[in-house]
Amino acid sequence: MLTSRCHFRFCSVAGVQADVYEAAMAGTALKRLMAEYKQLTLNPPEGIVAGPVNEENFFEWEALIIPPKMKFTCDMFHPNIYPDGRVCISILHAPGDDPMGYESSAERWSPVQSVEKILLSVISMLAEPNDESGANVDASKMWREDREQFNRLAKKIVRKSLGL
Repeated sequence: MLTSRCHFRFCSVAGVQADVYEAAMAGTALKRLMAEYKQLTLNPPEGIVAGPVNEENFFEWEALIIPPKMKFTCDMFHPNIYPDGRVCISILHAPGDDPMGYESSAERWSPVQSVEKILLSVISMLAEPNDESGANVDASKMWREDREQFNRLAKKIVRKSLGL
């Protein structure tokens, strides 16, 4: 799986002149960063790993940002859903450039994506499959070549999942 590494540096406020003030602020900032690092190690948020590049410099951090995963737990027959239920959609792909050149980086996941936006994208994908990026080859082929058969099979699977 592709992931995104983010390297960042915490800086002092530009234009501050007093060395004593800067030293006091650096001490306060260091204490805060150390406390936040401790909290991150005790209770890391899912999909994000972050910390100082090295223990000598708490002002330079690196973060590994991983997109969320989505999986249907009921049976699905859809071009963009793997047979095991995993969803194949750009917004859930790791940030960065697509090595296949199919997706732009703007289409891929970033930490600013909301749950609502992801769910709306999945709903849109369910209504309008992308048969060129098929996770389920059989469903993609049937979607392209025999839409009526695809609709019958998909309807049958949905009814079965609902116990009808």
